[in-house]
Amino acid sequence: MCLLLIDAKEGVTEQDTKVAGEAHEAGKGIIIVVNKWDEIEKDDHTMEKFKKDVYNKLSYISYAPIVFISALTGQRVNKLFGIINEVAENNSKRVSTGMLNQVIDEAIAIVQPPTDKGKRLKILYVTQASTKPPTFIIFVNNKDIFHFSYERYLVNHIRKEFGMTGTPIRVIVREKAEK
Repeated sequence: MCLLLIDAKEGVTEQDTKVAGEAHEAGKGIIIVVNKWDEIEKDDHTMEKFKKDVYNKLSYISYAPIVFISALTGQRVNKLFGIINEVAENNSKRVSTGMLNQVIDEAIAIVQPPTDKGKRLKILYVTQASTKPPTFIIFVNNKDIFHFSYERYLVNHIRKEFGMTGTPIRVIVREKAEK
């Protein structure tokens, strides 16, 4: 687990982006904790503006929840423990192959796989290889056609369906010849 502590007065620093990158690459569950929230002048949109700014600067961890706390006053500190447990559980979540393929079939029905020079990408099946972070192997007919944007779409669909907040999801694409 990584609790990325951001000073509300400073915002996201260069060091924060480095730590976030290290945690993401290591496959750790991540929670963004904004401290000193009591020292910020607020209006109706302050929290949303701050979240938007954080996700703009740390777009590669947009799956990480953000918690606004004050260590000085104790505001929302106890809320952290529930989120820590949830993210740890998501990071070690295992999904059955049957359920996974059902969700992927639904995703394919919504957005068709890409084509290249008349050849359509076919996703044959998907299975989970490991946890911490959840890692999925997608077997396809031609991995050269499998575009990263479609991979991102499938990852977002998996994340939404199985509630994998706070954890990176890894995808390995393998080519398998059809019989």
